[in-house]
This record gives sequence, structure tokens and C-alpha cells, in this order.
Amino acid sequence: MRLNNKKVLITGAAKRIGRILSLFIARQGGEVLIHHNNSTAEANSLKNAIQKLGQKAVIYQADFSDLESTNKFIDQVFSLNEIDAVINNASIFSNLDWATTEIEDWRIHQSVNLETPFLISQAYAKSLEEGKKGRIINMLDWRALKPGADHLPYTISKAGLAALTKSLAVSLAPDISINGIALGAILPPNDGGAVSAILEGLPIPRWATIPELEETVLFLLAGPDYITGEIIHLDGGRHLV
Repeated sequence: MRLNNKKVLITGAAKRIGRILSLFIARQGGEVLIHHNNSTAEANSLKNAIQKLGQKAVIYQADFSDLESTNKFIDQVFSLNEIDAVINNASIFSNLDWATTEIEDWRIHQSVNLETPFLISQAYAKSLEEGKKGRIINMLDWRALKPGADHLPYTISKAGLAALTKSLAVSLAPDISINGIALGAILPPNDGGAVSAILEGLPIPRWATIPELEETVLFLLAGPDYITGEIIHLDGGRHLV
């Protein structure tokens, strides 16, 4: 078990990618700190599933669009736990272009997708005991490295998170390695987007598999800590076309 007794904080853990990674880390021997916003039933279900695997799980609630809620969450999590790794996964994803984006849409995307990962990473670095190594994974999107006109506030926030990943890789070295995973087609979109067009033009025209994601996460959590500032595109080459 590669993550035996490791304590991993996963934001946005109750659903979709967050739930998948939480269960995977538990199967690898890790303890999971589950963050959610308003998915209480899903978070409790996930906690029960992790406990059935023989691992520990703790639930924390916070609304990352609200700074007071975010700061309260950070103070609580890092005062009560010695965390081995963080996965910044929580995200808001709205299908908005320049004409339909209101300032509140912009603000919420930047707050949830960019500001909060910075604050969590900052708190995590300050919480580490001297001499202890840590790891951070930021969950990105192929759009972050190839911005287009669609999903404007989401795309810009993820592009900022990609830049933050590289900047903090320098700032937090050598104690913390921080890398990103830029996903492509892995789960059907939850914004009502057309599924049929997702694979068009991809060099590898298929959906990513869950084991491929799990293997990538395990590599970044338990593999060489000499790798930092990298963004791995798990997107079938979509960022290239």
C-alpha cells in the first residue's frame, strides 16, 4: 500500500473526480480528509465507503466562494491535522463566454478555483514541521494551457492555477513538491455540454480511464519528489490540436 498511513486532504471530495480519488487513496492505505460545500449526503456516503475499506475519513464543510468560510476551514483543518499531501480539486465550472459572464460569475470562479488553492497551499506550507516533506496536486484542465472563448471565467481561473503551480513549485521548494494534472475527456461534463463532440480531433480519440487517472495521482503522491512544477496532460493530446 503505497500511501499507507498518509493523511491526504482532498477538496471537492464528495462527487465525481474527488470521490474517485478519495476511494483510490483509501485503497492505497491513506486516510482522507473530505471537503465538501453542500454535498452532505454524498460526503457521508463517501466516508462510510472509506471506512468499509478499513481506512479513516473525516468530513469538513466549507463554501470556498466565501472568504470567511474558507479561512475557518483552513484554520480548523491545519490546526487539527498533520497533513502529508493536498489535492486541490474543488472547482466551479460554468459554460459562460465574455458576453454572458457577470462580475459575480467571474469573482466566484476566481475565488473557488484559484484563490482557495493558494490559501490552502500557503497554510499547508506553514503547517509543515521542519524537515518534513509534503506534496500538492492541483487539478487542472486542458483549457488552462490553451484558453479559448468558451467557459471564460473557468478557463482563466485554471490558467491562473497553472501559473500558481509553477510559481509555488519554486517558492515552496525543497520541502514541498507541487504539480498539476490537466484533464481532458474523463467524465461527461456537468454543464450540459455536448458529449458527442468531445473526442473530435483528438490524437488519441477515446475517453481516459479511471485507472489512468489513479496511476497518475499515485505517481505524483508516492513517486520521485524531485519532480516539481510539472503539469501532466491526461487529455489524449487535446492541448496539442
